Amino acid sequence: MLEYLVLYQSESGNTKKIAATIFSHLPGTSKDLIDIMTDKMIPEARIYFIGFCVHQGSCSMVVSDFLNDLSGKRIALFGTCGMGDSPEYYSTIEHSANAWIESDNEYLGAFICQGKMPQKIRQKYEAMRTAENTAKINMCLRNFDEALTHPDSLDIEHAKVFVEKILKKIKAKDF
Repeated sequence: MLEYLVLYQSESGNTKKIAATIFSHLPGTSKDLIDIMTDKMIPEARIYFIGFCVHQGSCSMVVSDFLNDLSGKRIALFGTCGMGDSPEYYSTIEHSANAWIESDNEYLGAFICQGKMPQKIRQKYEAMRTAENTAKINMCLRNFDEALTHPDSLDIEHAKVFVEKILKKIKAKDF
């Protein structure tokens, strides 16, 4: 059994980038980094870092099914979403995703940051613009443009701090 497994689903590379950062900051060699969408066999681990790209405020069914199947594990979540700089929204995402974790697991916390979105999203916003919703659509377009640089170096640093925080939490509980 591995000590750490960093398991992720990434459509645009945002979550993969955060997953690689988390993996590289975990100690030792008893660890693996796996894209959940591959055919690779998923090994058992003591501690899981599970990442996802946010869709409609939560994780995908593939990730929720995996979370739901875990038992007696320590689990930390991480994710990327198009909306940025909204701790309230990030908290909503966290609660929506961690609802899939069974109560016999130990939930360790979550890290969520902004990620760039596909260009088709910007085109969708532009096509939706009407006289009545111009202000709202302009806000969505500003957010889209801001997201183009994410996850950025500050997001990466926050992911590193997240790993340190989780490791300290684990160490404190093990003593």
